[in-house]
Amino acid sequence: MSTNQQHDNGKPQTPSNASIGPNPSTAATFAANRQWLSKLPFSDTRDFENATRGFIDTVEEGIIRQEDGTEVLNLNHYAFLDDETAPDTVHPSLWRQARLNRINGLFQVADRIYQVRGLDIANITFIEGDTGLIVVDPLTTVESAAAALELYYRHRPRQPIHTIIYTHSHVDHFGGVRGLISQQQVESGEVRIIAPAGFLPETVSENVLAGPAMSRRSLYQFGQQLKVGERSTLDAGLGKASKAGTITLIAPTQEIVENIEKHIFDGVEIIFQLTPESEAPAELHFYLPQWKALNLAENATHTLHNLLPLRGAKARDAKAWAEYLNTALERFGRKAEIVFAQHHWPIWGNDNVVDYLGKQRDIYKHLHDQTLKLANKGFTAPEIAEIITLPEELEREWSVRGLYGSVKHNVKAIYQRYLGWYDGNPANLDPLPPTASAKKWIDYAGGSTVVLKHAAEDYEQGEYRWVAEVLSKLVHAEPDNREAALLLASTFEQLGYQSESSTWRNAYLQGAHELRNGLNKNQGDLGSGLREALDAHNLFDALAVRLNSQRSAGKRITINWHFTDLKQEHLLTVERSTLNHVAGYSSEKPDVSVTLTQATLRTLLFRELSVPKAVASGSLSIKGNPLKLVEFFGLFDQPDNNFPIVTPRPVQAAPSVKHSRIGKLASGTIKKIESVLGRTAG
Repeated sequence: MSTNQQHDNGKPQTPSNASIGPNPSTAATFAANRQWLSKLPFSDTRDFENATRGFIDTVEEGIIRQEDGTEVLNLNHYAFLDDETAPDTVHPSLWRQARLNRINGLFQVADRIYQVRGLDIANITFIEGDTGLIVVDPLTTVESAAAALELYYRHRPRQPIHTIIYTHSHVDHFGGVRGLISQQQVESGEVRIIAPAGFLPETVSENVLAGPAMSRRSLYQFGQQLKVGERSTLDAGLGKASKAGTITLIAPTQEIVENIEKHIFDGVEIIFQLTPESEAPAELHFYLPQWKALNLAENATHTLHNLLPLRGAKARDAKAWAEYLNTALERFGRKAEIVFAQHHWPIWGNDNVVDYLGKQRDIYKHLHDQTLKLANKGFTAPEIAEIITLPEELEREWSVRGLYGSVKHNVKAIYQRYLGWYDGNPANLDPLPPTASAKKWIDYAGGSTVVLKHAAEDYEQGEYRWVAEVLSKLVHAEPDNREAALLLASTFEQLGYQSESSTWRNAYLQGAHELRNGLNKNQGDLGSGLREALDAHNLFDALAVRLNSQRSAGKRITINWHFTDLKQEHLLTVERSTLNHVAGYSSEKPDVSVTLTQATLRTLLFRELSVPKAVASGSLSIKGNPLKLVEFFGLFDQPDNNFPIVTPRPVQAAPSVKHSRIGKLASGTIKKIESVLGRTAG
């Protein structure tokens, strides 16, 4: 530990002497973190050797910026990680991972295989074909991808991009694509984009349908609004997360649909292995026989991964995940000399590859099997999370430590996938919502004064998990109780300092930040950067989850949509406060029929173009009752991507009464539509 210990002479930071924060570590946190120094093999430096192997160069100044000068990533902010010794406010294992993830730049993996690592949370891989580049996963943002490509070109031949591979449907593996290529290059056939089966629907599911909620929760998982430092965020487990940047998407031109598929792209043989419902719903591995190199996308990295990320997602299949890794081991791994992924650093040497793959496989299979063993004895998810321990060979293995995912929340994800949210106890079948329950709970406990007194005493004893549970109820019961909020913030802080998982640390510290300072404006809907890749089906799906059920009650609207670019009809209905749509059909008696392109639909739905202007420009043609179209656009809510998490939701912000900007078509707008239609008739 640091010789300059940050705890206050062994005295916990109690409410009477706690500052607004960030606070030092307490004696309890100091002791909790220090114990790991003797439990884990910190003398093993092989990961540092592998992480620096093949280094060529990095970006100038260590900064990536947007065109307006906004910093996307500033690696200089992580200079404090130069110290090998973890401060008292950071779990030593996480400190080690943060230092490894700070190693950045262009690296040679093998002859004609290069990676840029550390300029984004993910890696971008360049495979040199006979005439051009095969690029794997163009990072999260346009700015990071462009910087990585320029760094590569600074040291390698400036070959054109021939093929792009998306290994899976998470934004950090496709969001920067327009920093490398244009839509026109794809449409002309100059560049092909390869992705696993189901890539686009799963991308829409996470980033558009659930995008606003996931965007908000991602702030907790990645700590993007927190300052970087020893008492704040320092890593995302998988890498350094960017603070800003432009997210984009270009739809794939070809999907991998068979379990095993062999292709040759620009003279490079690639054998793909589909791995659906693993780390992502749509994901793949691939093997490069020419270099005996196996890429495992994000199914095997240097951490225990998430079976259910804190940002939210579909619970992942631990059994299938382990089976995919077992197949990869037996089909490719026994002969592979290199294993690399789209996060972290490669491993070289067949013995090392086999050992690594076996342990990665076994961590997911062990958690799966042991969770179900205990569930079948009647233990609930929280109980199982406390009981399960790992075999020593896995417990002391750096590559499966809980630095991103964690054993505890992965166990709960396995339970959820098989048995759902309900634990079988009828008392938990229909509980009161959080605020109503909290008010009753505090009243039964004797009131806020009693609760706060006991919470402060338990805080002094280092009982942070319990104090967090108690004070969360008090904050929900009494949102204006500043003393409770500040003590809860201090409690979250100590829990964050003790967390080995980067995502747990970030979540606790983001919660502490918001309790002290209130909400910051969110960075926006994740789906906003993906609009150009959305087709009509995706757009209508996105609209359906914004329908206001109260405002649409009793309404029946039938619209025929004719898309000139698709040469296809879409039938859309709103009835019983539900929106349905189907391609290839139309109604004989619609309320209104519209003719347009998918691009025009995007501009209308996202308010980049008004209905009157669309009609006037000729990009939208209306037949039938135009007021039905106006009525239709008035039925939708605007998503809220800045909702409270650690504090209760204000009553006035209830989603059922929040009107969408899309729906605010005033009577003047209706008159404009009628006027335009009158002028353009015939």
